[in-house]
Parts: sequence; C-alpha cells; structure tokens
Amino acid sequence: MKTVITSTGNTLTSPFDKRFGRAAWYCVYDKISGEKIFYQNENMNASGGAGTKAAEKMVELSVEKVISGDFGPKAKDLLDKFNIQMVIIPDDGLTVNDVIEKLQ
Repeated sequence: MKTVITSTGNTLTSPFDKRFGRAAWYCVYDKISGEKIFYQNENMNASGGAGTKAAEKMVELSVEKVISGDFGPKAKDLLDKFNIQMVIIPDDGLTVNDVIEKLQ
C-alpha cells in the first residue's frame, strides 16, 4: 500500500506540509516494502490548477492514500474518482517521519 505525505522538503526530517497542491515535495511511503521516495512537486508554483495536477500525479504514482492538511474541491473530486483515500492532519508541527510512525 502506497501512501503520500505532503512535505516541505525531501528528507524524513522535513516538516509535514499542510498544503496538497502547493506542497514542495511528496513522500511516497510503501508500507509493505518500507521504501520512502521523494518526488518534487513540479506544479507548486502553477498559476492555477495545482491541486488538480497534484491529484493527477497521485494517480500516476498509483497511491492509495494521501495525507495532507487540506484538499481543494477539484482535487477532492479527482482523488475520489480514483478511490484514493484522503487523510487530513491539522497539526503542522510534525515531520514526515512523525507521520510515517503514526501509520505503523
């Protein structure tokens, strides 16, 4: 099962990012293998449609769950369409590793 965690950086000690479409990085955590891979969000500075493009990236990465602080309506619709679970964490004091530990 692959889960994406939105992040401000590309390390496990990077702070969790509460933004979905505008997050700087996405950490893909594979719960089965334990592998953690970071992907830079190429659309974080897009003038529009960042959430939709981010949702499309989640489909491309074949993830089953996304953990972030908020999802826009268009991103929600697309993620719902592809049965990708959305988990909202309001706490921005966590690191990516803190979120992963909560998943285990």
